[in-house]
Amino acid sequence: MTPQDLENRIVRYGELQPCKTAFIDAHTPGSDQKENFTIIGGGVSESPDQHVHIGLPHGFNIGAAGQPPRVRNSLHTHRTAEVFFVLSGRWRFFWGRYGDAGEVILEKGDIFNIPTGIFRGFENIGEDYAMIMAVLGGDDAGGGVVWAPQVIEDAADHGLILAETGKLYDTKKGQSLPDGVKPMAKLSEEEANSFGAPTSSEVIQGYVRRYLDLYGMADTAPAKVIGETASIRDKPGFEVDFITRGSALTTKQTSDKPTVLMPVTGHWRVRCAGLSKTLAPGDTMSVPENTAYTCEPSMTGEAGLYRVVATNDPAGLTWTS
Repeated sequence: MTPQDLENRIVRYGELQPCKTAFIDAHTPGSDQKENFTIIGGGVSESPDQHVHIGLPHGFNIGAAGQPPRVRNSLHTHRTAEVFFVLSGRWRFFWGRYGDAGEVILEKGDIFNIPTGIFRGFENIGEDYAMIMAVLGGDDAGGGVVWAPQVIEDAADHGLILAETGKLYDTKKGQSLPDGVKPMAKLSEEEANSFGAPTSSEVIQGYVRRYLDLYGMADTAPAKVIGETASIRDKPGFEVDFITRGSALTTKQTSDKPTVLMPVTGHWRVRCAGLSKTLAPGDTMSVPENTAYTCEPSMTGEAGLYRVVATNDPAGLTWTS
């Protein structure tokens, strides 16, 4: 690996390129100011305007969503894992057919492995622009987003049509569906109502972990956050660890699968392929398979980092033992 190869596998927070027309609700009031970022992999964007920072397949996708206060992401679901951790701000996640089955409030560093098979949405309820980072299962992230029927209806009222190909067309710009291409079929009411509506207690206990708890758990060794034997028991095609100063990776690490490092707090020095790079919160670094690296805080103070490693488990529905 050349120095430039490694540089190309680091995406800096300050260099992220947003897309404001990534999804079908891009014109819907209340959702029209959100920004979508595709960091690793193609993600689930429905817009040709979406910039992909690292296109190499990893077995999972890394993305992010940035939103001003009181802006939301509309109700949708995925066929593979959708994991978020809060990089900044205060966020409300809600779920159910109409978003009223349950909710949870998350803050900086908290992580949420949202179960498949339920409609979910989220909104920034803080006072400033805020960001959440995302991990999506599978190289194709499950083939795209499945929207609640009312989202597609609202979008049509504001000029956006989603084709059966998964591509967006904006009638406000004079666009129309090509000949022979049909609109994306809406779920029937029966289909939509068949999606799950677990209680807040079920979801929070099973799929939410708090930053401060993980910080304590990772005092001497990385805390296993998502995985077959982790705190959140799931096999989404990747595993997630949380690492602090006390559990820093001071000895060389290797994996036969791609590894992604994502700081939440503090600055982290990564030594890899003879180079030394410092990562800040919001930065994302992809370490190639079979490449040794170390990762430790580069200065004093609080330091927390999420590590995502691909596994041989196929991406799919939330796993239950």
